[in-house]
Amino acid sequence: MLSELEIQAVIGFTGKITQGLILHPDNEHIIYPLGSTIVVRHIISRAQTFLRGHDNQISVITVSRSGDYVASGQRTYMGFQADIIIWDFKERSMIHRLKLHKVLIQSLSFSYNELYLASLGGIDDKNMLIVWDIKAGKALYGTPNRDPVNQVQFYNQSDEKMIAVLNTGVQILTIDKQNKKIQSVDVNFGNVKRTFTCVAIDKNDKYCYCGTKTGDVFEIQMDMAIYKRLAPVKKLFSQGVNCVGLLPNGDIIVGAGDGMIAKVSFQTMQIVASSELLGGVTSITFTNDYTHFFTGTSQSNIYWLDTEKLIPELRNTCHYERINDVAFPHNYSDVFATSSLNDIRVWNAKNRQELLRIQVPNLECWAVAFMNDGKSIVSGWSDGKIRAFLPQSGRLMYVINDAHIHGCTSLTCTSDCQRIISGGSEGEVRVWEIGKQTQVMKSSMKEHRGRVWSIQVRRNNEQAVSASADGSCIIWDLKSFTRVMCLFESTLFKMVLYHPEESQLLTTGSDRKITYWETFDGQAIRMLDGSEEGEVNALAITKEGEHFVSGGEDKEVKLWGYDEGICYFKGQGHSGTITRITISPDQKSIISVGAEGAIFIWKMPESVINAKAQQELPTVQSVKKQNELQQQTQQQQSQQAPKDSQSQKSNPVAKSVKSGTKSSKK
Repeated sequence: MLSELEIQAVIGFTGKITQGLILHPDNEHIIYPLGSTIVVRHIISRAQTFLRGHDNQISVITVSRSGDYVASGQRTYMGFQADIIIWDFKERSMIHRLKLHKVLIQSLSFSYNELYLASLGGIDDKNMLIVWDIKAGKALYGTPNRDPVNQVQFYNQSDEKMIAVLNTGVQILTIDKQNKKIQSVDVNFGNVKRTFTCVAIDKNDKYCYCGTKTGDVFEIQMDMAIYKRLAPVKKLFSQGVNCVGLLPNGDIIVGAGDGMIAKVSFQTMQIVASSELLGGVTSITFTNDYTHFFTGTSQSNIYWLDTEKLIPELRNTCHYERINDVAFPHNYSDVFATSSLNDIRVWNAKNRQELLRIQVPNLECWAVAFMNDGKSIVSGWSDGKIRAFLPQSGRLMYVINDAHIHGCTSLTCTSDCQRIISGGSEGEVRVWEIGKQTQVMKSSMKEHRGRVWSIQVRRNNEQAVSASADGSCIIWDLKSFTRVMCLFESTLFKMVLYHPEESQLLTTGSDRKITYWETFDGQAIRMLDGSEEGEVNALAITKEGEHFVSGGEDKEVKLWGYDEGICYFKGQGHSGTITRITISPDQKSIISVGAEGAIFIWKMPESVINAKAQQELPTVQSVKKQNELQQQTQQQQSQQAPKDSQSQKSNPVAKSVKSGTKSSKK
């Protein structure tokens, strides 16, 4: 059995899940999904704990009224069962794993007294609604639905009544315990037709408010099953209503798809206050006193707002699209940078907060690196330009225009900070000399026929190696700018690394193999199966070269022994393809980034950290033992010396023996 890699921290929030951000009833923790992991974060101390049990992306999450239970559902592949997990919040442990639904869990809701859990499947599951017994973990009632259902919600004062939000209407559901059925009543909307998205029920179960894709909110009288009013009166919400929240005085908090968060008056049904947020609003969760609330957006931002004036305060931010690259400064582990769609972000590795954001609209950053002197951040972009920024202010230092035709896909810097070696999507490898005010191309080496995915430079800056999608790795001479050696394999190479001793190369690619190469003659020494499912995209190696880390389409971070070629540790948490992996310069943590926009910080196992120390320990002990033995022998010789002189005087045989030994020594 492989040992589990421990998650040290995560940076990220899957903001596209409706009502995915939840403030726990204890008012101290916020709960949100990130890939296949549930993150429980303390608001003040920012300490994180994790609930791990899903094997694919989490699609829905909910918390019971008391806060004792957390329920989560996932999406999976066509034809496979999608799991629901009920967690014990206090123990941070799994209570039940419920399996009946297929492909997708659309919605979850706990009943008033926490006796039941209602779960809703997707279209591939025939929109199946199932009511579960929480204590026993068994299904009690179930019913399919013809129309797609978006949400199901239990009443606030009843364990037997629910409301279901369909695409074409709203149904009030009642559990018939005698006949073991779920009976439904359609709400009468007259001639009005809408596509409904979400619902919020008031505390007395008299009215509920349903949001629509058109951008309005319906008030429904629940005992009569008829709609009463529409809001807002004059202006519709742009891009539809994603989520709705209710205040104790009856006012409605509405989150719209264009990023507007608004308060609608219960009496006049008009907008009283509003604010614009970055990304469509997907979650609204109130504090216990309803004076403030948290809001999550589709661009993975978390805001803190007051319920009076709706003044937003940004509390947390992260990438919301694929992350392409990650890099540490030279020999500095407190800061790292990531590149993604539209921006580069610099993070504090200790408290996981964003320190700097460098935005270039409508472009994608494919590669990022720090100069060894730490004075600039160098990046390659989809428009073919290489841009360098100041690391503290983010101000643009210089731009190398038309560095590559169809985008700069990889780059690295020499240790003397005077050159940048870049690779493009057309296969060219170019060397740039960086002066104080000029950036000059020294050479353009065109031998690759496919995209250059990775470039590495030797410590003496005399050679570099590039890995390309054309199935070749080329070692270049950076003095004569010619090819030294070429390595061929029937694969799309994704990553190449020098072993710290620089006598061997490590490559990986689409054939799922991790290959060791000899730099002297270019021969493949060993091939390992890096993955059983998908291609391997990322590699990173420790400073001593005794261990390396891999990751790819199987969404697992694997820690290997270099000499043995055996995988010792495995880390699961990503819900998308792992695009890049790096090891911090202090060798204490592994950072992996993925296509879902998540950053996972893994704790390096103690056995790996102490490997070098353990190897050195015997030598230190042996030196100590040798010193002790020498001291003991010296003491014994000094003690024996006067005795020998006395015995020599009295014993002539001893004298002859002594003289014999002396002569033999001579």
